[in-house]
Amino acid sequence: MPFFDLIQTDSRSAARAGVVHTDHGDILTPIFMPVGTVGTVKGVHKRDLVDDIHAQIILGNTYHLYLRPGTQILHQAGGLHRFEGWDKPILTDSGGYQVFSLTDIRKMSEEGVQFSSHIDGRKLMFTPENVMEIEREIGADIMMAFDECCPGTADKAYAQASMERTHRWLDRCIRKFDETEDLYGYKQHLFPIVQGCVYTDLRQEAAKRLRDLDRDGYAIGGLAVGEPAEKMYEMIEVVNAILPEHKPRYLMGVGTPWNILEGIERGVDMFDCVMPTRNGRNGQIFTRHGVMNMRNLKWEDDFTELDPEGTSYVDHQYTRAYVRHLIHSEEMLGLEILSIHNLAFYLWLVGEARQHILAGDYKAWKDSMIPELTRRL
Repeated sequence: MPFFDLIQTDSRSAARAGVVHTDHGDILTPIFMPVGTVGTVKGVHKRDLVDDIHAQIILGNTYHLYLRPGTQILHQAGGLHRFEGWDKPILTDSGGYQVFSLTDIRKMSEEGVQFSSHIDGRKLMFTPENVMEIEREIGADIMMAFDECCPGTADKAYAQASMERTHRWLDRCIRKFDETEDLYGYKQHLFPIVQGCVYTDLRQEAAKRLRDLDRDGYAIGGLAVGEPAEKMYEMIEVVNAILPEHKPRYLMGVGTPWNILEGIERGVDMFDCVMPTRNGRNGQIFTRHGVMNMRNLKWEDDFTELDPEGTSYVDHQYTRAYVRHLIHSEEMLGLEILSIHNLAFYLWLVGEARQHILAGDYKAWKDSMIPELTRRL
């Protein structure tokens, strides 16, 4: 069985419906993947992830899991799946985003990146080789290659040097990955990451180089890190025009519901972002008719359901007035309700996108959805 089956492409765009096959189950694409940084999607039980949100795959963060609980504990547990009680696929990043986000506590060299732990200050070295070992031990079904996530505002000289370093690290990742065995009795897959910042020729060069490596899938990194949204969309088009059609494409760390629909239109299959849970914890929810800030006074005496058209049980169990009360009272339940709603909405959205791709009217549907999604309610 191939790793990826491309089922259908939209007639008026590059949007695709497919299936990613892993030993922990199939993933219907396009898909959104909830972020479980330290072995949990914040404030959300596995029961809700599976039965209510309908998550098909979740993420783990290599940097954070290496610090706590550590690979020794994960290995003793039989991998992250068993440790956290999740029997569906898991994808791990490589720590490349922390190279971007933790600039104050890291030093980068050709060998790799030395971090000072944000927990206790101890030094830890990430190299392409030991990152492959860490991700193996975590037990990810899909592993990311170690890269530098270049800032979206970088000048071209820096962006090129960063891309070339990422390619040299990738060669080392592949050598290490190919000479080591899958752990825990199931197949593990490695995705290289296309970098190049906002420069068309660099993105083209990177995409061509990675395409020729013929790996199981490909990630697009270094976007949604400071560049304008239109430039992000342009870079997606540039890269996906080169990456092979019969391999899955993963846009890392993106984004809003409308970002996701625009990415799908341009041929992206997989997405992740902390936005559904992070924004939920800050009182904001996404709906098919726009964005709601549940802290606003207007909801104080609104006793209608949280989202009458929502797909989650929380949408119908709780009223807007009650949820606003919980948020203002700093009750944990409020944060959990909004996180569950947002994740369920994201999974509903990509599921609808898939159905419209299969029906052949994705472009028209997307164009009608974007103005609704971006409204402020």
